Amino acid sequence: MSTTQYGRGGGTDEEALPNGPAAAAILAAGIGCGAVGVLSFAGDASDSIGRMLNIYNPTGTLSGVTTVAIIVWLVAWLVLHRMWRTRAIAMGGINVAAFTLLLVGFLLTFPPFMDLLQGK
Repeated sequence: MSTTQYGRGGGTDEEALPNGPAAAAILAAGIGCGAVGVLSFAGDASDSIGRMLNIYNPTGTLSGVTTVAIIVWLVAWLVLHRMWRTRAIAMGGINVAAFTLLLVGFLLTFPPFMDLLQGK
């Protein structure tokens, strides 16, 4: 992602408002949503992956899907925050990527769409 200049009167990079932490949080949320969708689909499509994601029997694969997705979200947030904590990030691409990943997460947890992908 590219950096842009922000500030009053077209100032220099030293005057840039660092929005990197916010960009990191937004993109990490999208990554976490995408992870929920991909893991849900994988657990439903593959019996072996479904068994690996079954951490707690009463909830089945959902227990592993949410646990792993939360870990993915937190790691993504930590890494992105450390990379961007003092930078001014162009939010257009970040927002598009985050909403795309949110859409992926939604579609891959929507049963009719999952069934269509699996040929059921």
